[in-house]
Amino acid sequence: MVYQGHYCAESPGCGRLEDMNDIEAPEVKHDAARVEKVRQKLAPLSRLEHMVQTFKIFGDPSRLRIINALIEGELCVHEIAELMDMSQPAVSHQLRQLKQAHVVNSRRDGKHIFYSLKDAHVIQIYRICQEHIEEG
Repeated sequence: MVYQGHYCAESPGCGRLEDMNDIEAPEVKHDAARVEKVRQKLAPLSRLEHMVQTFKIFGDPSRLRIINALIEGELCVHEIAELMDMSQPAVSHQLRQLKQAHVVNSRRDGKHIFYSLKDAHVIQIYRICQEHIEEG
């Protein structure tokens, strides 16, 4: 059973939980028109879920390193494996996920498959994140 309460305000560090039902919440006033205006502009949940999946792709160091390498141009699986110091199957696994997320494109040339970034948005996301970190 989860106890819904808050910590005692009698003395700091008391640690005793008090029942939330014993406390009246202060009435909070808000600007209903402003809330409605913002509500109309909120992205639908389905779009936010898709965005979460996109950010998850960028959340793996191996995939991020591959994206970093592909910013420089098209590379085949073997070249990426060499650059990443990873096995070809491990690179292929990461590239498959990147392709399913519409982050990379692939093209076959004989026995080789070459990968490139799908569009400039991928580079923008990478660089914006990099700038954000550098600005601290």
